[in-house]
Amino acid sequence: MAEKIPQNVTGKIITGQLVGAGTSVGSNYRAACRARSKREFNSKLQTAQEEADESAYWIEVLLESGMVQGEDWVSLHSEADQLTAIVTKSLITSRGRR
Repeated sequence: MAEKIPQNVTGKIITGQLVGAGTSVGSNYRAACRARSKREFNSKLQTAQEEADESAYWIEVLLESGMVQGEDWVSLHSEADQLTAIVTKSLITSRGRR
């Protein structure tokens, strides 16, 4: 999807931010799964949550600015929101809060 973003000055910056945040979600989730302590688990999961939310933000910027359009982008935004919600719920459960 990143290759579909216009590569003007703004598009290049947003592409870098989106790719960085999007790939960080998976790497931090993987690190959380290999955590040596609950504290480390929560820290990595919190980073994954922040990066998923940042990914949703950059997709919103792209959609609202009109730089991209279409159902694929709307679906991608929805997926980023869903991942944020899933990781948030996991953090709440891990921390023992409701």
